[in-house]
Amino acid sequence: PKAVFAAAEGRERFETRVTVLENGLRVASQKKFGQFCTVGLLINSGSRHEAKYLSGISHFLEKLAFSSTAQFGSKDEILLTLEKHGGICDCQASRDTIMYAVSADAKGLDTVVNLLADVALQPRLSDEEIEMTRTAIRFELEDLNMRPDPEPLLTEMIHAAAYRDNTVGLNRFCPVENTDKIDREVLHSYLRNYYTPDRMVLAGVGIEHEQLVECAKKHLLGVEPVWGSAQTKDVDRSVAQYTGGIVKVEKDMSDVSLGPTPIPELTHIMIGLESCSFLEDDFIPFAVLNMMMGGGGSFSAGGPGKGMFTRLYLNVLNRHHWMYNATSYHHSYEDTGLLCIHASADPKQVREMVEIITREFILMAGAVGEVELERAKTQLKSMLMMNLESRPVIFEDVGRQVLATNTRKLPHELCALISQVKSTDIKRVVTKMLHKKPAVAALGDLTDLPTYEHIQAALSSKDGRLPRMYRLFR
Repeated sequence: PKAVFAAAEGRERFETRVTVLENGLRVASQKKFGQFCTVGLLINSGSRHEAKYLSGISHFLEKLAFSSTAQFGSKDEILLTLEKHGGICDCQASRDTIMYAVSADAKGLDTVVNLLADVALQPRLSDEEIEMTRTAIRFELEDLNMRPDPEPLLTEMIHAAAYRDNTVGLNRFCPVENTDKIDREVLHSYLRNYYTPDRMVLAGVGIEHEQLVECAKKHLLGVEPVWGSAQTKDVDRSVAQYTGGIVKVEKDMSDVSLGPTPIPELTHIMIGLESCSFLEDDFIPFAVLNMMMGGGGSFSAGGPGKGMFTRLYLNVLNRHHWMYNATSYHHSYEDTGLLCIHASADPKQVREMVEIITREFILMAGAVGEVELERAKTQLKSMLMMNLESRPVIFEDVGRQVLATNTRKLPHELCALISQVKSTDIKRVVTKMLHKKPAVAALGDLTDLPTYEHIQAALSSKDGRLPRMYRLFR
């Protein structure tokens, strides 16, 4: 076929267009050159909304996505329909959003939007599908506890410690004891409250806006969901309450990985402090701070010529050979955020490891070198632009921003905000953060783990050291 090239004068316009339909559903689109498009429904519903329900409903909905619906008899039928347009589908549930997405040839847009509407609003949720989902979830939970990489478990634990029994602190995975309790009736009562048009965004990348709006009007306006259109009455509008605290899981990690070269037995610690929501101005300085801390595994801990200059490489992994991991993470939500450092070491070194990590938190409030700040800002901008080369990432960015704010900050606007961050901004946000109680998650052999009070005292000291009495008489 005759090739179609992007013309220089026809450069894609960067604006993200948003239209609100009569029923409150928002339609957002972003142009992108190419014959393929990514279209999906994002719904403001996740594990944080399960306070009045059984924990684990979002996990079930994620696994049940793209199963049989009113129009399609089975998952295979859906996949065959998508195959005609070279399409693939996926569903992901997080703490605050569930996302149904399809990437396919732009010519099949009408079919794709029809399919998305059917999957979200008309799922059959047959007994057989629910039973298969229970089995899949039990297997996933078993696998989660056996993995050598404890990252997903620790993330759950640090959220549970930071926001005890509320909003984002609720478990993202379905607890084993709830797998048999969740049935069609429970799912329908949840869907009735949270799968409403005003909580949805239909986002598309690589298609004409008018065309997407037409498809949305055709397939998503005036549709009666399978659970009926009764008034919603139990919508949880709670604001996250940061509590701080500790969650410990004593676990024998000696047999996590067997084989010719087994991973050594490690104890994992995650220490976090409340940062801010992604709607606040301080979100950008926190993102730069997270990039400045950086870190990773000791397998590639800096070393001459590797160019790894983030603080956790320079100050931690390069100086303490016995540490296996030191990584910074920043989780941000509509009403709160959490900046944490994950570290792993031999169980005998736990006390020193905690002291080193608390010291890094204290040092964040100290002097910030101009070179390291510029490097972190450049790295953040580079990562942002590199990720936004991918159509599914642009789709998620458009959808999430419109869902939260009804508009979208464009990449060049974000880069301008990153460039404006000064060392005084970093110092200011860290000082504010250090006044909060810490959240601690610990997994493995915890014999030598300092008490929560000692960790809290270390974070409020000038040098991040654990109290001397503890060190002498432990």
